[in-house]
Amino acid sequence: MIRRFALGILESQNGWTDPLGGFIQEKILQPVFKPVHFLKDFLNGTWLGHSLHALLTDVPIGAFTAAVVLDILNVRAGADVAIALGILGMLGAALAGWADYTDANGKVRNYGTLHQLLMLVALVLYIVSLGMRLGSGTLDRTLPITLSVVGYLIIAVSAYIGGEMVYGLGNMVDRHAFRAAGAKWAALDVASIDPDKPTKAKAGAQTLVVVRKGERLFALHDTCAHQGCSLSEGKLVSGNIIECPCHASRYELATGYVVQGPSTFDQPRFEIRESQGKLEARRAGQPE
Repeated sequence: MIRRFALGILESQNGWTDPLGGFIQEKILQPVFKPVHFLKDFLNGTWLGHSLHALLTDVPIGAFTAAVVLDILNVRAGADVAIALGILGMLGAALAGWADYTDANGKVRNYGTLHQLLMLVALVLYIVSLGMRLGSGTLDRTLPITLSVVGYLIIAVSAYIGGEMVYGLGNMVDRHAFRAAGAKWAALDVASIDPDKPTKAKAGAQTLVVVRKGERLFALHDTCAHQGCSLSEGKLVSGNIIECPCHASRYELATGYVVQGPSTFDQPRFEIRESQGKLEARRAGQPE
């Protein structure tokens, strides 16, 4: 019930979040991140195998929660330190979040636009609150505490939107998290594979991208783990690496390992064999 109400409010903002999100992506974030792909990979969490933004958000939420408790207990120095730590955590989480947001589209981008704006408002409130706290000394702290409480409530609302992006829309979720099929050999629906050309092929219920390199055949699941684009529409780079056509995530053909973000997940790999004149495939790592 509450979620339906919240989604109605979110959807009603599309008239301004969509064009603003496009402007932020195209005019600000993409020009910043595209020339320094290694930095974007780091902020996406490709090296970690997990969203870095999701990890960093715990820092400000924990710090600001501690500040609320310390303010209630009138532990002024402790509350000030907690807020300073929270502000630093918000800056780090914002950088990682912007790296993820650069590749967002549709509802995810619209929700992300509102999410980041609310977080920026909360950040400003906390910075002002900290400045007033440090300058007030033993004076009354009603206003800086009020500002930090309002900031905390805004963060809670924004965090709800961030959660909806992940749990409701599947942003930054492995597209193969629930894919367990493919353990048995199944015939491919193609008779031959051209060399050095990503080829889409069906093996039972699985859709694969198959690449011939010399006498060897490599196969990965065709659905990119990042946002579900078709790898067979991508291209080969650096020999045995395939690049997704949508956001340029790259995977090793031989292992399925992600070697370039924004994806943080490896790609399911399949074995290929020839049986009775037909090509067959199954998920790699199955017992004989």
